[in-house]
Amino acid sequence: MLVLGSSAFAQTQKFTMAEAVNGMRTNLAVKNISQFSWAADGKSYIQAVKGGYLITDLKTNKQDTLISLSQLNRNLSNDRFKTVPPIKFTGNSNGYFTTEGKMSWIEKSGNDWKIKSTAAIDQDAANVKMFGDNQTFAFTTKNNLFVNRNGKTIAVTNETNENIISGQAVHRNEFGIDTGIFPAPNSESVAFYKMDQSMVADYPIIDWSVTPAVNHNIKYPMAGQTSHQVTLGVFNIKTQSTTFLKVEGEKDQYLTAVTWSPDSKYIFVGVLNRGQNHMKMNQYDAATGELVKTLFEETDSKYVEPQHPLTFFPNSNTDFIWQSQRTGYNHLFHYSLEKGLVAQITKGDWLVTDILGFNEKKKEIYFTSTKETSLERHLYRINWTNFKMQKLDNAEGMHIGTLSGDGNYLYDAYSNANSPRVANIINTANLKTTNILTSENPLKNYQRPEIKNVTLKADDGTPLYGKIILPTNFDPNKKYPTIVYLYNGPHLQLITNSFPASGNLWYEYMAQNGYIIFTMDGRGSSNRGMKFEQAVFRNLGTTEMNDQMKGVEYLKSLSYVDGDRMGIHGWSFGGFMTTSFMLRKPDVFKVGVAGGPVIDWSMYEIMYGERYMDTPQENPQGYATANLLDKVQNLKGKLLMIHGAQDDVVVWQHSIKFIKSAVDNGVQLDYFTYPGHPHNVIGKDRVHLMQKITDYFDLYLKK
Repeated sequence: MLVLGSSAFAQTQKFTMAEAVNGMRTNLAVKNISQFSWAADGKSYIQAVKGGYLITDLKTNKQDTLISLSQLNRNLSNDRFKTVPPIKFTGNSNGYFTTEGKMSWIEKSGNDWKIKSTAAIDQDAANVKMFGDNQTFAFTTKNNLFVNRNGKTIAVTNETNENIISGQAVHRNEFGIDTGIFPAPNSESVAFYKMDQSMVADYPIIDWSVTPAVNHNIKYPMAGQTSHQVTLGVFNIKTQSTTFLKVEGEKDQYLTAVTWSPDSKYIFVGVLNRGQNHMKMNQYDAATGELVKTLFEETDSKYVEPQHPLTFFPNSNTDFIWQSQRTGYNHLFHYSLEKGLVAQITKGDWLVTDILGFNEKKKEIYFTSTKETSLERHLYRINWTNFKMQKLDNAEGMHIGTLSGDGNYLYDAYSNANSPRVANIINTANLKTTNILTSENPLKNYQRPEIKNVTLKADDGTPLYGKIILPTNFDPNKKYPTIVYLYNGPHLQLITNSFPASGNLWYEYMAQNGYIIFTMDGRGSSNRGMKFEQAVFRNLGTTEMNDQMKGVEYLKSLSYVDGDRMGIHGWSFGGFMTTSFMLRKPDVFKVGVAGGPVIDWSMYEIMYGERYMDTPQENPQGYATANLLDKVQNLKGKLLMIHGAQDDVVVWQHSIKFIKSAVDNGVQLDYFTYPGHPHNVIGKDRVHLMQKITDYFDLYLKK
């Protein structure tokens, strides 16, 4: 076990609840390089500061004001800015920004800046996407897609049926999809998702803030039910005509990893069956929509989860990188349109988490990975011809990198348990590092707990990583109430070597108030490879509870943990896990607080639910075991359930049905709702939420 943060023990200031909840985003925020970007020349970098943007020369470290608020406002007759809007610089003397109802292009004129041109955008516009020419852009208004070129807005779609939606992310943002607009590299065409969800049942989300309350229907396809249907259109701006790709297969399949070829002639689509266990990577002619060929297929007995588009090599229309988990870990594969698979570029029992870019001259790919440990991220490069690989940073922790366009410089920002944030510029030719930021510790005046890293073993020997946070003024001869905080679901990792070492200031607040906090990532959580993640397939909640029980056994082995005063708390998947423990293992925890919990997976959305559980028709036993509605009579401890009244992720009906089951079975529980909040309670109301949770533990666990 590694003891962290011991140097801060002398400090006595305690966190307020507001600081514990929102402090890291407000008065306790770690100093950062804001909006870092590389200048177009690759010889300098840009950052936002109060009142403008600075540009820094890499060789001389000389800083100059690139643009200031006063310069921007000088040329505006009205609508003067109080703060500088986020500007995307397309060169050292030009850029653009979006404000409500307007896109503006700016250019430097002598020592001043002027607004070169503007284009109106609908007040209701969303999903604004600039094309590669930095002039043409697309946006959506309600369910339709529009393109603006040279200040003129063109309607790409004109659907009066609000259930036919174009240009928006589909499949509830699964498979790494965060957009529905895909501009061609030559900016002459744009591909877009068109989703028909008219066949999906309406689901009510009630707005209680008005009287009488108003219903807003959403489309929420649930596991095993009718899903929406997606197609891909290609709009030619010059001819103002749309061609749809002729994608064969079932109508409710998933279209993922949408990628243009660099010459704008072809579009590549990962066509994934609804069962999510068979993907075809297809090449289509962008002009005609015809299938050219299937490049490769991927299958898995459990599920295939394509999360990244193709990444073409610099100045190549034929060779690209495909990120695949086919070996059990996400790795880079070199493909050619002519030759097929050329080589697997990265290999090993670790995964690539991000491609940062290329240095074309040296044939190098830059990327982030878990090669050292899944608890950290480090920066690497690999030669794509001889596969020689090199680690580029030398500090422990979680690193993120931004590579300059030519690959000559790498911005490296990281934090670890003892370093709030460090930012360096790495010269990739000689790996010389220049520090540009070392943040002070904003928590240095606070009473900090002792934190121990814990490694346990699952029943199959898999190592499980966790942390125990001891009370401040810890006395090993005392027995303390202990709270397990958990998530333990897909696509999330709680335990990393980052700042603060605890992972959450609320944990530290609780430690200051006499609690032990324990948290651990069990099997099913992310960044440990497919075997680790897929261990929960078709049986959500079971393997995860077995793993978390290893944590419980560890805690009970400690003389200072009061095994009769143990609590559990989690949100979303963690809310499901909390409720599962209180009902399926009712003798373990005295108190539970479950937020936004899934209660019955057959009422959860289709893509996530069917990926991890198959359909209720295919896996009735798995759904029955995980269903908590018929287990409420097992409750022994105190349970507080919390839900956002506008939750459109885990719909409110989950916990409402749970209350009904409790009433039917004569079981008492506590319940609280947050009107106006969707799945997560954020902002100032989150302080109320965490006070509510803390008070509940104080009432039933502390005594």
